[in-house]
Amino acid sequence: MSMNSFGHLFRVTTWGESHGPALGATVDGCPPGVPVDAAMLQHWLDKRKPGQNKFTTQRREADEVKILSGVFEGQTTGTPIQLMIENTDQRSKDYGDIMEKFRPGHADITYWQKYGIRDYRGGGRSSARETAARVAAGGLAREAIKQLAPNVQITGYMTQIGPHKIDRSRFDWSQIEQNPFWTPDAQAAEDWAAYLDGLRKSGSSVGAVIEVVARGVPAGIGAPVYNKLDTDLAAAMMSINAVKAVEIGDGMASAELTGEANADEIFMGQNGPQYSSNHAGGILGGISTGQDVVVRFAVKPTSSILTTRKTITKSGEEAEIITKGRHDPCVGIRAVPVGEAMMACVLLDQMLLHRGQIGENRGHIG
Repeated sequence: MSMNSFGHLFRVTTWGESHGPALGATVDGCPPGVPVDAAMLQHWLDKRKPGQNKFTTQRREADEVKILSGVFEGQTTGTPIQLMIENTDQRSKDYGDIMEKFRPGHADITYWQKYGIRDYRGGGRSSARETAARVAAGGLAREAIKQLAPNVQITGYMTQIGPHKIDRSRFDWSQIEQNPFWTPDAQAAEDWAAYLDGLRKSGSSVGAVIEVVARGVPAGIGAPVYNKLDTDLAAAMMSINAVKAVEIGDGMASAELTGEANADEIFMGQNGPQYSSNHAGGILGGISTGQDVVVRFAVKPTSSILTTRKTITKSGEEAEIITKGRHDPCVGIRAVPVGEAMMACVLLDQMLLHRGQIGENRGHIG
C-alpha cells in the first residue's frame, strides 16, 4: 500500500493499524533547533484520546507518544523524527463476526476489492485510530510554527451536530475547552448532550460539522496554481476518516451571494490592509491575505451502529450484520483535534515553501 505520506517539505508518513502493536508517524523536513519533547506533543494527543467521556468510544488508550529519533537534548536535529504510540486496549474478538462480511458504510469492501486482503480488526489501516499519529505530527508542526510565525493560533470547534447548529451570536472562544463537544456555544453544548445521549443509548450515531480557524497567519503564504494554500488544506481535511465535504470561508454558501456581497472590500489600516469581511476564508488566489484562515468540514455518522443492516459476504452471499465493539456515537467530537493538526501541518509546510522561494514578502503596501 502506497500513498501514506502528505506534505512537500514538511512531510508526514503515518503507519500502523487499529489493532496492531503500535502506530505512529515518521516526520521528515522539520527544521532543526525546534524545542520539543514528548510532553509538548502529549498535550494535543490528550485532546483526541478515547474514553474521556460518555460521548466518545470507551476504548481506553493512554495514547502516550514516544519520540524515537530526530530530537537531541530537547531540540530537533533536522533529521527524520519517528513518533510512536502503542496500542494497549485492543479487543480483536469483537470483530470476529465481520471477518467474512462487509460492514455497510465502512471501507471493508473497497479494501478487499483493491488489495484482496484486509485487516478486519477494527478496520485496520482504515480505522480513525490512524489519526492519533497525525495529531502527534501536528503537535510537532505547532512547535515549529512558533519559530516562524509566533502569532499563529490554531483552534478547532464543532458548529453542528446532526441538524443542530450553534448560535453564532453566542460565540465565545473561552467556551471551546469547557465542554465535551469543543463548541463555542455553551447553550448548544447543553442541548447537544441530551440529544447525543439519546442516540448513544439507542446504539445509533450522527454526523457533525467542524470548523478550524488559524489566526495570525501572515499574508503571502501559498502559491498558484497547483500548490494553493486552500488546495492543500482541502486535501488534508478530506483525508481525515469519515470526512465527506470541505469548505473554505463561506464555501457552498458563496453560491447564494452576489458579487457585491461576496467581495471582501479592502481598506488601508494603520498596520496595513484591512478587510470589511472574510467571505474568502483568508485566502485569495491560493495565497493567504493575513486574515483568519477558515476551513470547515463535514463528518458523516459513524457507520458502526447496533442496528441490523443488510450486507454481503466475501463469497457474494446475502447476509445481515450488527457492528459490535466500542465506537463513537459522533466521531466529529474527536475529529476536532485532528482538524487542528492537519491545519498545523499544512501551514508549516507552506511556510517552509514560502521561505525557500521568497524568503521575506516582496510586495509592500503603503
